Amino acid sequence: MIGEVSKWATTETGGAKTTSTATITVLGVGRKAVPPEDIKVSGSGSSTLSISTLARQLADSATRAEERDRTLSYKELAAKATSIIDQIVGDSYFRNKAQHDSEIPNTDDPELLARAKQATAFVDSSIHQRHDVKNPFAGLSNEQLSLIAYDDSGPYTINERYAAYLESYAREEAWRQKVCGVQSLAEYENTGRHTNLFKECIEHFKGLPRIEQVQYPEDYVSSTTSRMNNEVDGRPYFANHGKGKDDKTLAELLFGPINAKVGLHFFPV
Repeated sequence: MIGEVSKWATTETGGAKTTSTATITVLGVGRKAVPPEDIKVSGSGSSTLSISTLARQLADSATRAEERDRTLSYKELAAKATSIIDQIVGDSYFRNKAQHDSEIPNTDDPELLARAKQATAFVDSSIHQRHDVKNPFAGLSNEQLSLIAYDDSGPYTINERYAAYLESYAREEAWRQKVCGVQSLAEYENTGRHTNLFKECIEHFKGLPRIEQVQYPEDYVSSTTSRMNNEVDGRPYFANHGKGKDDKTLAELLFGPINAKVGLHFFPV
């Protein structure tokens, strides 16, 4: 999607004020690709707009993501996602960790150099569970985090992509705990079903970037909808259990099978 960002600038000519419009065209996915706060008027009385280095990178990443998602099939994109995840957080990453930690952007831009250094410090802190370094991408949207993590064309260091992926993963885990925890249990105890849970999972899926959607089964929406529509009140069954020494608690019976098959029913493998 192409969006135009405009600001008014006022200059003085011969004592008279003249108002003009400066416009910059930004390529991106929706309006979230380029943070509004990263678009600034350059200089006093100037009609020139500047855009931060990160905003430019995100716009370029969005363009590449659009092309990638358009040209690759579901299975091809899923395979690419799997390969990328291994590269940035899997076995491949840890086999080459020393190389990744020493990676420096090919630039003299102090913003990029400082960000890459912070990303490496953050990743190292997270791996050792210290959590004493801030993630340089903590303030970005989920869409922007995905653009960075899955862009393997070279604009970001591996540790920067790792940092973006970790932030996205932490948000996803928080969401899963919310919907599959107290919220889901309360719904089941009141209705004997998981209707709202199914609906929320489907809506969550629809809001994911394409490269994250392909990490789910291809029939995720239809299969989850079918499960929701065919679900029956399970409370009578569970009411007859829990008295024997081998019987499990309601929560274990309800969420155990789901957690064991999260890739099939709700979440990507």
